[in-house]
Amino acid sequence: MAKKVVPEAERRRRRPTRQGTVLSERLIVHTALRMLREHGSAGLTARRLGSALGADPSTLYRYFAGLDDLTRAIGEELMGRALDSWVATGQWRADLHALGLAIHASYLAHPQAALLTASRVTGRPREIQVDETILGILRGAGFGDADAVGVYHAFIDLALAFAALDAGALAIKDEARAADEEMWTTTYARLSPTTHPHIAATAHLLADRMNQSAYPVVLDTLLDRAEARLATVRNRGTGQGKRTGARPGPGT
Repeated sequence: MAKKVVPEAERRRRRPTRQGTVLSERLIVHTALRMLREHGSAGLTARRLGSALGADPSTLYRYFAGLDDLTRAIGEELMGRALDSWVATGQWRADLHALGLAIHASYLAHPQAALLTASRVTGRPREIQVDETILGILRGAGFGDADAVGVYHAFIDLALAFAALDAGALAIKDEARAADEEMWTTTYARLSPTTHPHIAATAHLLADRMNQSAYPVVLDTLLDRAEARLATVRNRGTGQGKRTGARPGPGT
């Protein structure tokens, strides 16, 4: 059975840890992010975290119900950092574009943490604020609730899916990633036009593009479709695009 998390006011240590610091949720999350960067998800254990904090491993459970609860807090931190780095302009498309890039960048700054948390729903305050912000942008732009939720769903899933995909490449060892990236020039570019005419014809373009994230391009595609949908709804509301006057004759 999961241990009961002690309320914030009751769980603060009365004295510093062996390293002279006072524990907090924020400090634990930041330390966990560092451990993930250095050791990967397999290295994130209560014992190792306690050692890094200079505290008994059991202290973790005064702040989090367990490592899964800590994982949610890490995901919330990445979302929160994205929101902190984003500045609204009042232009819905530009704001969503910038926020999407901020989310993607926040996760890629911590690829091991991204792989661990991109598929999770934390239900924690900073992540909820990101969701509220996105929906507010969409509803403020004039999207109906159903359309706003549809675009929100595609928007956030797209950002997190590419975050996980691109983080996967960053999380592997440097030599393995370099070998993967060189494959476009060492293998694909050398395929015969006789056996692989389409790859051979586009090999130089593939080499230029395939080691870059496609997220900005796909994000623009999503926003193009959302913008077209919004224009359609507005036109219906003003009566534009409807046929008026006499019934058209044959051939018109």
